[in-house]
Amino acid sequence: MRTLCSSTLIGEVFVIGFAGLVAMKDPDLSMSTVWTVSGIAMFLCVVLCGMVTRPGGVALGWALQIALIASGLVVPTMFFLGVLFAALWWASVHYGRKIDEAKARFAAQAEPSAADAA
Repeated sequence: MRTLCSSTLIGEVFVIGFAGLVAMKDPDLSMSTVWTVSGIAMFLCVVLCGMVTRPGGVALGWALQIALIASGLVVPTMFFLGVLFAALWWASVHYGRKIDEAKARFAAQAEPSAADAA
């Protein structure tokens, strides 16, 4: 699960950075505000890569997905990209857990045969 979720989060870092560039064009927003918010969001994505398997990591990922969708209020394209990345996040969590379960089953099946060989 960690690999799939981390890949999604790293992709979001780039999307958030590009959305920051687009948001700079808005005359109502200062450049410092845009890059403070974008920088914090990008930093959270990177930190969350290491926390995704810890308790609450997936929930924080969902909170980040909601924030990404809400950023569509500033950059309208982010509504679409936020929903797209939320779907990718769901798939990463869902299929990542299935892969982890399959690996655990495979490891449990391989253990007895290794003991028999000794």
